[in-house]
Amino acid sequence: MQIAGSKELFEQVFDRDLCSVCGACVGICPYFKVHDGKVAKIFDCDLEQGRCHAQCPKTGVDFEKLSNNYFSQSYSESPLGTYQRIVAAKAGGTLTGKQFQNGGTVTALLVAALEKNVIEGAVLTGADGLLPVPKIAKSTQEILACVSTKYSAAHTASLVNEAAKNNQQNLGVVGTACQLTGIANMRSNPLQKDGFVDPINLVIGLFCTWSLDARKFRDYLAGRLDPATITGMDVPPPPAEVFVVKTTAGNVEFPLAEIRELIPGGCAVCPDMTAKWSDISVGALEGKSNWNTLIIRSERGEKLVNEAVAAGYLELDDFPAESLEHLRLGAGNKQERAIEKQKQEEACQS
Repeated sequence: MQIAGSKELFEQVFDRDLCSVCGACVGICPYFKVHDGKVAKIFDCDLEQGRCHAQCPKTGVDFEKLSNNYFSQSYSESPLGTYQRIVAAKAGGTLTGKQFQNGGTVTALLVAALEKNVIEGAVLTGADGLLPVPKIAKSTQEILACVSTKYSAAHTASLVNEAAKNNQQNLGVVGTACQLTGIANMRSNPLQKDGFVDPINLVIGLFCTWSLDARKFRDYLAGRLDPATITGMDVPPPPAEVFVVKTTAGNVEFPLAEIRELIPGGCAVCPDMTAKWSDISVGALEGKSNWNTLIIRSERGEKLVNEAVAAGYLELDDFPAESLEHLRLGAGNKQERAIEKQKQEEACQS
């Protein structure tokens, strides 16, 4: 990976419509801001090497370096990445009665991490209408306020950059692959200023096959329903081929083919479905709506899971062999499509 400046960042990413709005270039200098759900360059910068370029997940990632930093081993090209074990999980009896998107595993882990002083707060994604907004939750109530999947691209990494700049420490972060790759680049960035202190002590990854351009999604829904009535969203498993928006008046279904037109270009070149650069990855569990798939990747992740189970926050079960096969297939297909798309992009540049 050759580090360059903001000029090259725009040429390689923004001009080619590959930005995933992860926020990795925001919050480290005055030149990049997020406005109305999009990353914008406010001023030109003449630096030949910049942290904005070094941290972007779309300018090239040194997977071997990240793997050695995170897991002290060589990079695994497996679609599921490095992991210790995979189990089924859901929020335990301590959180009974709470409403979750699926099994509530992420919430259970965060609440346990706060209680065990693993973290002092967590960088999560809230919302301002249909626009996702990163925020730091420092209590169980604030964590619960962020429950439910946000399908629009969020600039989560920008808040981690701000936390590092303000010397905050012992934070957890929950994010998708693009966000966490940007954050992993930030934590390993050779251009960090002297005295840099890593603000992150726990990383929880979310499975993701694609997200939505927040502005395009907002425009798509305009006239179709009132955004103020939305209570959640979901993508049922095949063969449904619909995108479900949950509202106070009931569920509204939209053709998935139309929703796919709102996906940012950067999603097509992302090879990571299961958020490999994390301590723990969480996703839906096929055929069991009240359970999650839980991939435990690091020793820190293993310790937290065990503590959450012991405290009654989390329940575990064996992971079905058929589901594991499907998970590998889905992650492998996304990886192969992304690699092919990357080759096409490189051919267009040459």
